[in-house]
Amino acid sequence: MDNEELKTNLTSGNQWLRLVYMVLFAFLLEIAGFVMLAVVVLQFLFSIFGGSANDNLRRLGDQIASYIYQTLQFLIYNTEEKPFPFAEWPESDVEDLSGYESAEEVDAEVVVADEEAEDAEEAIVLSADDRDDASTRAGAKKSSTEDEGETKS
Repeated sequence: MDNEELKTNLTSGNQWLRLVYMVLFAFLLEIAGFVMLAVVVLQFLFSIFGGSANDNLRRLGDQIASYIYQTLQFLIYNTEEKPFPFAEWPESDVEDLSGYESAEEVDAEVVVADEEAEDAEEAIVLSADDRDDASTRAGAKKSSTEDEGETKS
């Protein structure tokens, strides 16, 4: 690169205008990171307290991830297309959530009478207790077989 070309690049208004855009998008990228962190925490809380992820937060997370990708592509000079607010907000690629386990749980219709629900809960508790008893019996049986093997030796 010769001095003339360097002088032309340094005096070019487009280079300095792009720098302004890059600073703006770096700032917006930081905000998007904080919003994404909030979505992650909220999604975890929905999963813990509600038993499944929130579909609206899943879409929002996908949109923010797309925005972050578009912003990074602009910042590293892989594209000249400026992301939002100079372009449309990215649409979510996750339109049909039926492929996700939590979406299937939300779409399922569960109709159980109160008495049936109590019976079902008791059956679940009993089956969990039975499993614990079975594993205890299996462990006792295994240790008695090991003891027999030691006495035979």
